Amino acid sequence: MIFLNYDQAGLDRQYDQRVWAANAVEVIRRYGENSDRVRAALGEPTAFSYGPSPAETLDLYPTAAPNAPVHVFIHGGAWRTQSKRDSAFPAETFVRAGAHYIALDFALLPTVTMTEMVDQVRRGVAWVYRNAPTFGGDPARIHISGHSSGGHLAGCVAVTDWDVYGLPQDVVKSTICASGMYDLQAVRLSARNEYVRLTPETEHAFSPIRHLRHLHAPVFVAYGGLESDEFKRHSREFATALGSHLSAPLAEYKEMNHFEVADTLADPKARLGRVALDFLGL
Repeated sequence: MIFLNYDQAGLDRQYDQRVWAANAVEVIRRYGENSDRVRAALGEPTAFSYGPSPAETLDLYPTAAPNAPVHVFIHGGAWRTQSKRDSAFPAETFVRAGAHYIALDFALLPTVTMTEMVDQVRRGVAWVYRNAPTFGGDPARIHISGHSSGGHLAGCVAVTDWDVYGLPQDVVKSTICASGMYDLQAVRLSARNEYVRLTPETEHAFSPIRHLRHLHAPVFVAYGGLESDEFKRHSREFATALGSHLSAPLAEYKEMNHFEVADTLADPKARLGRVALDFLGL
């Protein structure tokens, strides 16, 4: 056995979500199509650079409300696909409700290391905090969500030691972690590590569940009932470890697969969209 009761083939299967979702290609395509539709409705976003590399950019979909809260979405894609352009699909829900919506971009594996990727995402959030007043945002009301590998990265943001970035510890006021991975040991032992390239040291450094001492805000955890057992385990163990920082009981969307969960962030009346708007006070 490589990990728990899995041999190598079994563990590798657990970390390939397309095995568990027959409509994966269709749903991922829908992210992009719905993002195009949102841009047609709202107009093109304003792009900002938050770092020196071409990948370190974010798209702002502004709301008309002054001093408005900010929702930052961190996309998934197994740390190696998708982009901010595919991540506009929830924007209309937030903008119409009175919040700025930001889709964050960052360099993908294996063109950078996990260390560089996590630092980019954290610096992107730090940029939002420092610059929110320039686009009518309230730096005291920054909220984060992420799905899949973006759920992992959102977890990393939630447990950031913001002293390192010269910022107060309460930069982030809430985090939604959807269908993510929160302890990277099994990832390191799986076939994914051919491109993720984790070492025991980076496995520890970027496993959010191991750094909860830096957590300062509530976290909502959700997953799809049709996901692999390993992804369910991640969410269950993370939710338990969060203790009083868990904002609500762990949410299992029983009829949904891994990819369908992200769609619900665009729904203002149910699932992730309702949770996100509640966090924003909208």
